[in-house]
Amino acid sequence: MATSPRDTYITGLVNAHALENQAVSILSRQVERLESYPEMSEQIRLHIDESKAQAQRLEEILQSLGTSHSTLKDLVTSFTGNMAALAHAPMQDEVMKNTFANFAFEHFEIAAYRSLLTMAELAGDNSSPKLLQQSLNEEIRMAKWIEDNLDATTRKYVQLTAAGQKAGV
Repeated sequence: MATSPRDTYITGLVNAHALENQAVSILSRQVERLESYPEMSEQIRLHIDESKAQAQRLEEILQSLGTSHSTLKDLVTSFTGNMAALAHAPMQDEVMKNTFANFAFEHFEIAAYRSLLTMAELAGDNSSPKLLQQSLNEEIRMAKWIEDNLDATTRKYVQLTAAGQKAGV
């Protein structure tokens, strides 16, 4: 059975909405534990707000297409996001594992938004790409921040560990 480009696009939007809810869950769990990395905490708080705004943009797009997000999918991905964040919590190098995971997750979101821009074109949606591009730019900014700060985060982690201080978060 064939699926129209519009239906495929709507599925992608619903999935992206769930992905943003997962991002908020993961980042919220991380930021509440960060103590030794104030710059990272600040960036994560900013990106939590951006992710909430991205979810809102996706809701607007879905409403403009006469549909809405999937509450069940949102709940499931939010739950898995919480579990993923908690999985790193007992690790001595929690901040490093979270940094690696966040870098990968941001690139996953970048790919999702780039794909949604193509889907919007194929579905004939000329009004939503501006909103999708705004979200893509925010994801690129966060991924770049993580990349630009990986060296400093690693150095701080190693220095705190060597000094016998709490370094994991």
